[in-house]
Amino acid sequence: MPHPKVQKSHDRNRGRVWCAVWFGGLALAVLLTSCAPKPPHEFAEIAPGLGYTNSRLTGQPLFIQVVRLDRQRSDLEFHSTHANGTTLGLTRISEQIEALRPDLGTPLVAVNGDYYQYKGKPYPGDPRGVQIVDGELISAPSGGVALWFDASGQPRVTNVASAFCVTWPDGSKTKIGLNEARPPTNAVLYTPGLGAASTGTSNGLELVLEREGDSPWFPLHVGDVVTARVREVCPFGDTLITPDIMVLSVGGKLAAKLPAVESGSVVTLSLNTVPDLTGVRTAIGGGPILASHGKKVKLPDAPLGTLGTNSTAPYEFSSMTERHPRTAVGWNRDYFYFVLVDGRQKGLSRGMTLDELSAYMRRLGCQDVMNLDGGGSATLWCKGEIRNSPSEGEERVIANALVAVRKPR
Repeated sequence: MPHPKVQKSHDRNRGRVWCAVWFGGLALAVLLTSCAPKPPHEFAEIAPGLGYTNSRLTGQPLFIQVVRLDRQRSDLEFHSTHANGTTLGLTRISEQIEALRPDLGTPLVAVNGDYYQYKGKPYPGDPRGVQIVDGELISAPSGGVALWFDASGQPRVTNVASAFCVTWPDGSKTKIGLNEARPPTNAVLYTPGLGAASTGTSNGLELVLEREGDSPWFPLHVGDVVTARVREVCPFGDTLITPDIMVLSVGGKLAAKLPAVESGSVVTLSLNTVPDLTGVRTAIGGGPILASHGKKVKLPDAPLGTLGTNSTAPYEFSSMTERHPRTAVGWNRDYFYFVLVDGRQKGLSRGMTLDELSAYMRRLGCQDVMNLDGGGSATLWCKGEIRNSPSEGEERVIANALVAVRKPR
């Protein structure tokens, strides 16, 4: 046993070490926070209730665009857009703004939206998460993060999950997707809103559905309960979609387990979400959440089983700690912010990590922050022009966007 005086000396030294580690960690945290770019406090009012500024930081370098909207103004409103107004399709933000319905108002600012299927994929333009355009359900929830606006116009950011299902004639139920790729073990509902002439599937079983009585029909809305009669059973796939029908496609492995369905059978489609977005007019996916109630939100970890042979995380997760072009939206009680950070451009802007973006937007005053798609998709449109410097040298064609408009008088 060590001498008591020696033990006390060890205790004091251990205490000094722990204090040094604690204060060192605190100093590092303060340093990292202080290194976050200082946001601007002066905004040029380029329209009533609309402020704009940008920051060029040569030392890092960074080029940041910020648009601020006064939430106290009742004439400002948010909408989502999608290329061609259908689930599939890719167009530039400027083209989506031009296609915006005039009766919604005058577009003021827009940024790119959710992650999506790229060109060359089976369903190009299909958003990863939920999208609601003027009340119409464009894309089903995937369980991921989404921004939506409640009945009073207040922004909400939560994970949104799908409870979409079909009830068969015998009362059994099966989960369904909406206008998306259909694996052999799943069922997907295809509507005229897909934006394609046919389902694009192969194998499996497809039911051509027609409206039964005065049931709700296309266009679809969250909360709809649709009663449909089977007009035809197609055993091969890639069924044509006409304006008056919907097609329920069932993968081959799943079809073998379902009750028999024939022409004339009646099925029920339920389109519920968790949380319930019934009545919501605007919703768009994205993520991750970077701040909630003024507090930083920890970035998600890569799911178990997704690490490669060299223990590297999938790009979706590894890119969170790399510097890239970024797009995000945030808000507090008084203002709503659109923030665009350019990147991948030597001498102009290197981009930000998501932690840096979170720190920047919290210093800006945002209480809640949601990240959107970034990289080559990162685009800010404001008052008729693209304000940022897209990393690919020009606007990329994208799936969807979040737009603020001034409502008509």
